[in-house]
Amino acid sequence: MQEGTIARLTDRGFGFITREGEEKDLFFHSNELQGVEFKDLQVGDKVTFEVSDSPKGPNATKVSRA
Repeated sequence: MQEGTIARLTDRGFGFITREGEEKDLFFHSNELQGVEFKDLQVGDKVTFEVSDSPKGPNATKVSRA
């Protein structure tokens, strides 16, 4: 599992996670949340996740609050 911080959240059910040492933020969708509701997340929250490849590039899966 990797760790990061919620950088941005949208009103459309997805957001982005910033990772230390990485330039690009990592996309995540609310379908990938575990143990937390999207509406309960806030910018700055620490999260753990796994990274998977998708047709649009890497994204975060199995996202949970740290």
